[in-house]
Amino acid sequence: MFEFFRTHSRLTLGFLLLLIIPSFIFFGIDGYSRFTEGGNATVATVDGQSITRAEWDQAHQRNVERLRQQQPTLDAKLLDTPKARRDSLDLLIRQRLLLAAARDQHLAPSDARLQRLFVSDPQFAGLRNPDGSVNRELLATQGLNSERFAAQLRQDLAMQQVLAGITSSSVAPQAIVQAAVDPLLQRREVQFQRFDPVALRNGINPGDADVEAYYKANEASFTSPEQASIEYVVLDLETLGKGVAVPEEDLRRYYEENRSRYTQAEERRASHILIKADAGMSADAKAKAKARAEELLAQVRKNPAGFAELARKNSEDTGSSANGGDLDFFGRGAMVKPFEDAAFAMKPGEVANLVETDFGFHIIKLEATRGGEVKPLEAVRAEIDAEVRKSLAQKRYAEAAEQFTNTVYEQPDSLQPVIDKLKLPKLTATVQRSAAAGATGPLASAKLLDAVFSNDAINNKRNTDAVEVAANQLAAARIVTHMPKRVLPLAEVKDAARQRVIDQQAAALALKQGQARLAELQQTPATPLAEPPAITAVVSRDRAQGVPRALVDAVLGADPAKLPVLKGVDLGAQGYVLLRVSKVLPRESTAEDDGNWRSQYAQIWGDAEARAYEEALKRRYKLKIDEAAVAAASAAPTPGR
Repeated sequence: MFEFFRTHSRLTLGFLLLLIIPSFIFFGIDGYSRFTEGGNATVATVDGQSITRAEWDQAHQRNVERLRQQQPTLDAKLLDTPKARRDSLDLLIRQRLLLAAARDQHLAPSDARLQRLFVSDPQFAGLRNPDGSVNRELLATQGLNSERFAAQLRQDLAMQQVLAGITSSSVAPQAIVQAAVDPLLQRREVQFQRFDPVALRNGINPGDADVEAYYKANEASFTSPEQASIEYVVLDLETLGKGVAVPEEDLRRYYEENRSRYTQAEERRASHILIKADAGMSADAKAKAKARAEELLAQVRKNPAGFAELARKNSEDTGSSANGGDLDFFGRGAMVKPFEDAAFAMKPGEVANLVETDFGFHIIKLEATRGGEVKPLEAVRAEIDAEVRKSLAQKRYAEAAEQFTNTVYEQPDSLQPVIDKLKLPKLTATVQRSAAAGATGPLASAKLLDAVFSNDAINNKRNTDAVEVAANQLAAARIVTHMPKRVLPLAEVKDAARQRVIDQQAAALALKQGQARLAELQQTPATPLAEPPAITAVVSRDRAQGVPRALVDAVLGADPAKLPVLKGVDLGAQGYVLLRVSKVLPRESTAEDDGNWRSQYAQIWGDAEARAYEEALKRRYKLKIDEAAVAAASAAPTPGR
């Protein structure tokens, strides 16, 4: 059937047109538009504002793309489940609630604050040019311009401010923290005696009948999984870039057009003396402050070398006065604008005229400058070459992707045509239906593996369709050899089966010996666990010291009112352990530990209070969710996927 459609593609298209055109005549274009009406359906309302199915779909798609960038090997199927879609809706609702609260609380941050955040926060370092300005090219790769980025940043900061007062003000009293963490940190002294199956293996020699019986009872564990040896090809920007020749003139043009990126940000080191004069000060008081500042300025001009001493005695900036007014190096955007303008207009050693800001009157002395140098072309040639190659590859990618897709489909019996056309390397691998642990790239893509193990690919050894395995990355594969799932015969696995029988019988013997020893000790509790003396250790949940979880639970589960307590714990293949809990010890702690626990407890409590506040916002802003519409939409695939 597939062969017919491949061979008679023109006939197939003509037949489809005969079916489609009459349907437009009978039903009209409006009939088809009804298929898109669901996008305008309301799935929830917040503060009287609707959240439509289309908005939900867009939000979910953004979340999917973000997760795919963060975890390229994540199974795409996990991102389009009803639960994943509902999580995206809940996140969208949360954003709407916080934005409504930010609006009512007038929490919109100013442009100046956004600028300070952008130039100082490490998370934005990748988006900053050396001079502190925003890198518009990088923003463009994320579908943003500077205006949209600023709006998004303002919105995010406003939402953070809504919850910041709650999460940062949680109190964690010492007594409550101690009561909460004591069960975790309590220590107990315990003796162990282990009955190790490994030590018992040498005396066990199962017969062929035992091995065969085990094999028949556990055939499923001796199954060879379905596998396929494949050839595959990958088209991505890196591959395309390798085939791109970058002319010297293009490199130089790019360098000249982006000189600011290769210029070290200019910085100033200044000292100042501040005489405070805020906006609420009376005119007379402000005049007196200015007069005092002018008097100090005159002293500085008379004796510039005494600036630091004057600052220590007279500056009202408590953060710098002790250092002689020294503000260290700072770049543009770090100071209020009048101060910045003055500092960046001065020469080292120069003292500016009096500068007035919202803080008062400043006497500024410029100590030093640094930065402003442009890196030579040779120092950044490799970086520019890589960027230009990537840019050229991006321009070529759409055309190459179409050629790739068409070629692997139209010439389905071999990958060689697409390899020759686009100069791609042929890759090989052995794969299973699920990605192997640690797999990366296309071999970690569930979509590609599904295509490899499709009936057409297995039965006819045809190319898979081109599969998008990551952003700007296509792959196609074909099976060379297919190996179905099968139960391995006993002759091939006899040694492995025998070893499993030995392990099983050794574990059973360890259990028997341990239980017998436990019964003896219960009759004579004062008898030592073992000769030589058993291992003694101190166990707590936060410092288990390699002790298995089952043993930790047994030790901490012993009734402290009945010590010493004797117990036996079956660890299966790891054997059997006898233990005697003898003491409860006070927990170890330092002032630093206590501080860390209080901090963690306060953070957890703050998060809980924030969630409670969000629930209150749902009531305040009258959140309504159309659960029937949500259920129906969650069961449907995301449009465009």
